[in-house]
Amino acid sequence: MSAFKAYDIRGVFGQDFNLEDVKRIGFYLPELMKTQRILVGRDVRTSSPEIHTALCQGITSAGADVYDLGICTTPLVYWATAHFGFEASVMITASHNPPQYNGMKISGKNALPMGYNNGLQILEEKIKTSPQPLANPGSVISFNKHDEYLNFLRTSGTYDLEGLRLVIDCSNGMAGLFARKILGAHQEYLFEALDGRFPHHEPNPLEEKNLTALKEKVREINADLGVIFDGDADRVMFVDETGTFISPDLMIAVLAHFYAQEGKLKARVLQDIRTSKSVSEYLEKMGAEVHIWKVGRAFAAHKLREIDGLYGGELAGHYYFSDFSYSDSGLLAALRLLHVFNSFKQHHGLKASEIIAQINRYCNSGEINFRIADKKAAMQALIQHFTNRETPLKIYDFDGYRLEFADWWFNIRPSNTEPYLRFLAETHSREHLDAVMQQIQQILLPFQHND
Repeated sequence: MSAFKAYDIRGVFGQDFNLEDVKRIGFYLPELMKTQRILVGRDVRTSSPEIHTALCQGITSAGADVYDLGICTTPLVYWATAHFGFEASVMITASHNPPQYNGMKISGKNALPMGYNNGLQILEEKIKTSPQPLANPGSVISFNKHDEYLNFLRTSGTYDLEGLRLVIDCSNGMAGLFARKILGAHQEYLFEALDGRFPHHEPNPLEEKNLTALKEKVREINADLGVIFDGDADRVMFVDETGTFISPDLMIAVLAHFYAQEGKLKARVLQDIRTSKSVSEYLEKMGAEVHIWKVGRAFAAHKLREIDGLYGGELAGHYYFSDFSYSDSGLLAALRLLHVFNSFKQHHGLKASEIIAQINRYCNSGEINFRIADKKAAMQALIQHFTNRETPLKIYDFDGYRLEFADWWFNIRPSNTEPYLRFLAETHSREHLDAVMQQIQQILLPFQHND
C-alpha cells in the first residue's frame, strides 16, 4: 500500500489503497488512539461513500463507536473533534487532488494532526496483520453538527463584509456547504454545487488553469476580490480586483490587521519555510515575533501550539488559528481576511492590489518542481555552489534548506512523496532573479530525469 504520506493517507483509490486497507485502518484506529469513540466525516468524491462504509465497518468491528458527521468540510471535523472532546477523528478526503484520488486525514485529541512520524507509520505496520473482529461490535451514531459549526463561524469574531463585491469559487467542493451562508447570498458564486467529479476544474487553487473562470468573472463584474476554496475547504486563495493571483503567503501579513490593536501586533506568528521575506519584515514592524517552521499541518498545528502563537500560515493557502484548536479553516480565514480588505476599502479607499503592494517588496520565483531522483546530492550541489560565492546570513536546515543572503534567499526542499525537488528564490530585482534561475537550471541539469 503506497497511500501513507507524511501528512495523511492519500492516493488513487483502487490503485494506491483499497477497501480492505480501509477496513484494516478502521479496525486498528481505536487501539492506536486508545479510544472507543471515533468521529468520522467525508467529502463528496464518488468513492467516499464506499470508503466511509468500509471505515465504519472496521471501526465498529473493533468494538468502537463511530460518530458520523456525514458530508462536511475538513475544518468542521477539526472543530468538532476539539469542541466535543473526541480522542480521534477521520476525514475522508483527498483535498485538492483530482477526482480519482481519495484518502483520510486523521486527528487526535484537541484536533492535533497525526502524521507519519507520530502515528501513521505505526498504523501502516499494523494493517499488515489480518484483524480479528470482536464479538460485540460498536455502533454508527448520526452526529450532524453543521448548524453548530455555522454558528461558531458567525460568532468567532466581528466581521463586516458588506462593502465588498466578491466572486466566490467553491470548486464544486465542500465550501459549497457554508460559503453562501457565511459570505453572503448577494455575492457572485461559481461552481457552488457539491460534485465530487469536479466537472469545471480540479479543486486545486494553486494551479493557474483552475483560476481562469474566477479571474474572468472578477474582471467582468468589477469585483473587489475573487475567493477560491480547495476541495475540502481547509484552504482559501484570492485574486485581486484586476484578476491577479495574490500569493497566499502574503495574506499572513494581511491577517495581522485583523488582530492588531492600534496598528500593533504583540504576538507570535508562524510562517512556513517558503514564505516571502516581505511577510516577516511587515509583521516585525508591527511588533510581531515571527517563527519559521516546516511545511504542512502535521507540523504547523503542533508548532503553533508549542510557541503559543496567535495564528500562522503557509504558501499553499493554509491558515492556522489559536482559537480554532491551532487548525486551519478556509472559511474562517476568508472571513477574517475579507473583513480586513473591507476595512481598508471603507476607511482608506484602498483596493486589494494596493494593500498587497504595500506588503510585497521582492521578486519571487514561486515554487518550482525539478524531477530528480538523487535529491540529497542535488541539494548539496546547490548549497555548495552558492555558499562558495557568498556567505549566508542565516541557514535553516529543516524541511530542506533556506539560505538567506544579504539581498536574496532561496529554499530547496525534497518532496516527501514524489521524485521532486521544490525550489523557490526571492530577490530585490527581476534581473537578479533571472540570473539565479539560470544558475539553478545549470546546476540541477545533470541530476534531472530525461523522461
